[in-house]
Amino acid sequence: MKKEKQSLKSIVYQETLDGIIRGEYKAGQIINEQELVQKFGYSKSPIREALIALCNDEILRSIPRYGYEIIRFTNEEANEIMDFRFILESSLLKECYQNITEPDLAKLYELDEQCNQSVDTIWEHWEYNTTFHLTLVSLSKNKYAYRQLEKSMDILKRAYAQFYWDKWDSHYNPSDMRYHASILSCIKEQDIEGALNYLKLDLQDFRSI
Repeated sequence: MKKEKQSLKSIVYQETLDGIIRGEYKAGQIINEQELVQKFGYSKSPIREALIALCNDEILRSIPRYGYEIIRFTNEEANEIMDFRFILESSLLKECYQNITEPDLAKLYELDEQCNQSVDTIWEHWEYNTTFHLTLVSLSKNKYAYRQLEKSMDILKRAYAQFYWDKWDSHYNPSDMRYHASILSCIKEQDIEGALNYLKLDLQDFRSI
């Protein structure tokens, strides 16, 4: 029974998070326990536990006797994460760029091509961008750093949904991946300063949303 309860909690947690990312729930919107009970058809216990977990992960904020507010990302918070990303990604690239092989670059160029083609949906676009940066960091062989970047990208995914969702349609051409090829060209030429400069410009594009 405990395992089933845990599973129901996980379903509610993930479905609610996905709803936030998909734009079903907007930043600042209030959701309540009864609303989710009706939506999922579960008892109050796993619903409440999922809501508490979402609060603990700073996705929701509990407002007593009212409900749960979806936390709004501020530009300052997003900028802090982007600052962290640059410190992390640039330091790892400095350490490993001389060991990046032609097959490594070929894989990254392929990912960059997929990034440029993935403009049909916001999340296809985001996932290719995430995969590009995680693959680049993975070349450092630092598993802990990889996990920290992965965690940062998960948080930024919600910010991306909040900032980009209302701008995205079939005619929207995002520019937040335009420096990937330049980063790779500099790595190929062993120009680390150039690569770091383009990495900084690449991350700054998120700030201009």
